[in-house]
Amino acid sequence: MGEEPDPNKMPLETSDFPSDIQVAFFIFGFLEDIWDGMSGSYMGKSWSNIEYLFNLYNIEEPRHMLYLMKMWEGILVAHRVDKAEKQKKAEQRRSAGGGKNFTHNVKG
Repeated sequence: MGEEPDPNKMPLETSDFPSDIQVAFFIFGFLEDIWDGMSGSYMGKSWSNIEYLFNLYNIEEPRHMLYLMKMWEGILVAHRVDKAEKQKKAEQRRSAGGGKNFTHNVKG
């Protein structure tokens, strides 16, 4: 393998990872994203063309590559869910009392 990534360098670059993980990121990028139409939530990747991509790029250990890619997908989905929840809570705080309410006496 290569040298260890510098723990003080954050965020890590793709090139900081071993070559098999770099290939996993590369192929993962070709997979189509799936979004929930009603909520707009990120659901993960469509894996329907993974065999084609493995053949196209002559992946010798597809099981290992798929494992790396599914692990990355899990991290990505969890991150996006967490980000969406934080954004939703921030919006709820703003609408629940963050603004001033004005009342007007209107005679008509």
